[in-house]
Amino acid sequence: MILFPAIDLKDGQCVRLFKGEMDRATVFNTDPTAQARLFESQGFKHLHVVDLNGAFAGRSENGDAVTEIREAVGASIQLGGGIRDRAAIEAWLERGIDRVILGTAALRDPDLVKEAAAAHPDCIAVGIDARGGRVAVEGWAETSDVSATDLAKRFEDAGVAAIIYTDIDRDGALQGPNVEATVALANSVAIPVIASGGVSSLADLIALRDCGASLHGVISGRALYDGRIPVAQALTLLSKSKQ
Repeated sequence: MILFPAIDLKDGQCVRLFKGEMDRATVFNTDPTAQARLFESQGFKHLHVVDLNGAFAGRSENGDAVTEIREAVGASIQLGGGIRDRAAIEAWLERGIDRVILGTAALRDPDLVKEAAAAHPDCIAVGIDARGGRVAVEGWAETSDVSATDLAKRFEDAGVAAIIYTDIDRDGALQGPNVEATVALANSVAIPVIASGGVSSLADLIALRDCGASLHGVISGRALYDGRIPVAQALTLLSKSKQ
């Protein structure tokens, strides 16, 4: 199982939000490129990067920072936030981003996701962010009536590389992941699932590793920045999983 450190970009800085609230952001590094290099030096081979401003604006707002990260590290990068049309998808893949995450577009324009996944195998992921089990979009500002599981099932045969499932109520709160909901989602589809939201300890990683569902990976942010999760131990723990 892959451990993805999160680099969330707001106003050109590396931050973590509390439960998705933009006005409750903690700055962890004013130099996102340096943070990416640090993660790579610690042994991470995959990075999870999100343009938070872009998620609200519906277009890239931290493009320069993302480009600098891409040029600075050799790690695989999956990128989300404000990517909502084919041109943006193509542009980021051409600039060396390994996987593009479509969140709002997955709900609003599912055909875009399917077309992109067909054109770029293993390069398109669906981001499903849920509040109370319902999908939230537009930077988590709007909550729909669609359940996370129902949305995931719409892409069962679309060829998407992964579903990134985030429980918004746990995100940045250091309260532990919603293991039950993550397992339910993972067992409802054949698409690989990456868990996100609330992962704050080695015990959380073990719980996800041994949850009974075949998870592809897990994303952690705040707990990696503040040292609650020791990196070397975490990578060793997850290397012992079946993934």
